[in-house]
Amino acid sequence: MIVLNKVDLADRSLTEMWLRHFKMQNFICYGVNSHNKDSINELLRVVRARIRKLKGDDRSYTSTILLVGIPNVGKSAMVNSMHQIGRTGAEVKGKLKHATVSSKPGETKDIISYKIGSHPNIYVLDTPGVLSGEIGVDDLGSKLALTGAIDDSLVGEVDLAWYFLSVLNSKEEYKRWENLKADADDPVVSTCEFNQGRRRQYPSDHTQDFIVRDVRRTLFRCISSNSVNLENENTMRMLIENQLTALHEPLRLPKEPCGDSYKAVASKLLNLFRTGRLGRYTFDILPRITNDPTLS
Repeated sequence: MIVLNKVDLADRSLTEMWLRHFKMQNFICYGVNSHNKDSINELLRVVRARIRKLKGDDRSYTSTILLVGIPNVGKSAMVNSMHQIGRTGAEVKGKLKHATVSSKPGETKDIISYKIGSHPNIYVLDTPGVLSGEIGVDDLGSKLALTGAIDDSLVGEVDLAWYFLSVLNSKEEYKRWENLKADADDPVVSTCEFNQGRRRQYPSDHTQDFIVRDVRRTLFRCISSNSVNLENENTMRMLIENQLTALHEPLRLPKEPCGDSYKAVASKLLNLFRTGRLGRYTFDILPRITNDPTLS
């Protein structure tokens, strides 16, 4: 069974295409948001149905599910949700266990069992992430780092920001921010404000809505003002340099000496991407081999 986690951060249309692709290969496939109760309930329903199909009407057995995937894909968060919801539904007593969840890869060190159902008993094993010993494809390291599977330092935050912006510039997501361009000439807030009916704004906190809005409209303005073919490598490079420079203002960052000018921008930009504040993205394209014309 293949589970596509973090569907709330992925491109919706591509997720549907991947689901159809795997089902055509005769895999049971389900998309899930491990922080959504309804999504986890549906996953538990699918898992129980699959076990019943394999085991028949006998309820005296115990089933164990092994959860395997790359690092930091959300296995432990999924286990925690399945454990909490599954135990509650089965009215299981005792202390609730918690798998360690972290934004850093490699936090799960051991294989640990969590009960997710009774009558029959069902357990899920949380496991450390697994990766191939070699990363052969040129941009695979960037994809793995952007999704948190390997540490940013292995690629470099600035290089990761460059790669993410190259993806953003090639997609349609930025067009959703067009309605923000009408306010593009508004002065940037440089000090804390407290207006009646509004919560206090902290310019140092890049996750606040008013800063995210400014970042989005800055990115939109940079892309939409560039009418040159972005398939040209030099043109894309120039656009990204302009974006990284322009983002200092909406992120309320001082322009530092040349060598360090992009580091702070890259760090904040990557955080906004990983929390879904800059849209939904899927980096892996579908294989060309398929018999379904809707996947082409």
